Amino acid sequence: MLILKNGTTVQFAPCRVEEGRDIAIEDDKIVAVGTHLAEQYPAAECKELHGKLVMPGLVCAHNHFYSGLSRGILAPIPPSPDFISTLKNLWWRLDRALDEESLYYSGLICSLESIRNGCTAVIDHHASPNLIKGSLNILRRGFLDAGLRGMTCFETTDRNFGMKELEAGVEENVAFARLIKAEYNSSPLNKLVKSHLGAHAPFTLPDAGLELLRQAKQETDLGLHIHVAEDRYDVSRSHDLYGMDPILRLDQFELLDEKTLIAHALWLSPDEITLLNERQAAVVHNARSNMNNHVGYNHHLARYQLAALGTDGIGTDMFEELKFAYFKHRDAGGPLWPDSFMRMLQNGNVLLERNFGQRFGQLAAGYTADLTICDYSAPTPLQAENLAGHLAFGQSSSSVHSVMIAGRMVYEDRQFPFDVAPLYASARKAASRLWKKMGDIA
Repeated sequence: MLILKNGTTVQFAPCRVEEGRDIAIEDDKIVAVGTHLAEQYPAAECKELHGKLVMPGLVCAHNHFYSGLSRGILAPIPPSPDFISTLKNLWWRLDRALDEESLYYSGLICSLESIRNGCTAVIDHHASPNLIKGSLNILRRGFLDAGLRGMTCFETTDRNFGMKELEAGVEENVAFARLIKAEYNSSPLNKLVKSHLGAHAPFTLPDAGLELLRQAKQETDLGLHIHVAEDRYDVSRSHDLYGMDPILRLDQFELLDEKTLIAHALWLSPDEITLLNERQAAVVHNARSNMNNHVGYNHHLARYQLAALGTDGIGTDMFEELKFAYFKHRDAGGPLWPDSFMRMLQNGNVLLERNFGQRFGQLAAGYTADLTICDYSAPTPLQAENLAGHLAFGQSSSSVHSVMIAGRMVYEDRQFPFDVAPLYASARKAASRLWKKMGDIA
C-alpha cells in the first residue's frame, strides 16, 4: 500500500478543494481518502506531497497519435486553401507514408508527452493505409512502454483503395479487439489499453462500409469513434449522395449508443443533436484543431448532454486545450463560463468508465488510482467556487509534477523512470525518413 500524504485534493465534478488530505492506494485502486491515514495503515509506504494539488487524471478524448512526428514538418506541402485540400495534401500523405518504425515512435513519443502534460489516458484514432494489419498493436506497444492508459482504433475508410481498404480496416479493428480480450487479464499492464471501432467520416464511408461496421459492432460490443461534420463538406455530401443528415445515416445502421464518440460535430442539425442525446452518445470538442483547420465554430456546445475535450492531434496539453476552448467560445459570443469547460474535461473520465468497466474521475475509495499531481502555487485563494477560473486563467501543464496511472508512478518529480533521450533521438531520425517518404507520394 502507498499513502500520498498531505495533498490538496481537487475534484472537478462535484467541484471540491480540500487541503491536508491523505490518499491511500493499493494495487490500482484508491482505498481511502482522509487525514492521518498512516496511523490506520502503519505498514504502508508514505510519500509526502507538501500540499501539492492532487486531481483525477486528465483525459484527452480524441487524438491522432499517428501525427506525432509531424511537428515542424519539412515535407513539401502544396497550397491548401480549404479543409479537404489540407487533408489530401498533408494528413492523407503522412498516413500513407507511415511504416512500423515511424508509427511506433510516433505513438511512443505522444504517450510520453501525454504523461508529461498530466494526461493519464488518451483516446486515439489511427490511420495508416499502407500499414493496416497489426498497426493497432504497434500503437499499443507505445502506450504500454510509456505506461499510459488509453484506447485506439483503426480509421475505416475507402478513400485510398476502395472496398479492399475498407474491409481491411474493419478486420484490423475486430482483430485488435480479439487480441485485447485474449490478453487483457494476462498482466496488470495489459489492462491499460482497450479497443473500439474506428471510422474516418461519413463522406468516406459508403453504405457497404457502415454495414460492415454494424456487423463488427454486433460481434465485439464496442463503440464507434468517428469524425462527423468537422467541415460543411461532410454534411453536403451526405445530403447529395444519401438524402439525409450524416448522424441520421449512422443511426440507420445502429451505430449510435452510449459508447459512441463523435469528434467535432460542428455542423449538425437540431434533429441530429436531439438524436445524439437520446442515444447518450458523446461529442468531443477540439477547439485548437477547428481553429487551425478553419472549419468554423461549434455553437451548439451547450446543447450536448455529454461533451468532452480532445486535441485532434495537436499535442496532449489538456490545460491548454481547456483555455483555447473557453476563450474561443467567448470570442464567438458563447454564454458558457469556465466551469462548463472544466466539466467537459471531467467528462473524459466518464468516457473511460463507459469502456473500461471501472470507476474513474473521483478521489474516493473504489475509484481507479489515475492521478495528476501538480505544484501550482495559487496567488489568490483556491477553492471550489473558483477552481475553474484558476484552470482557465492560471494553471498550466508546466505545473505537472507527477503522474500516477493504475496505482503506479509513471512520472515522478518531473522525471520518467527511464532515460527518454535515446527515444527522442530515434524519433527524430524516424521523422526525417517519414518526411522524405511523404515527398515521394503524389
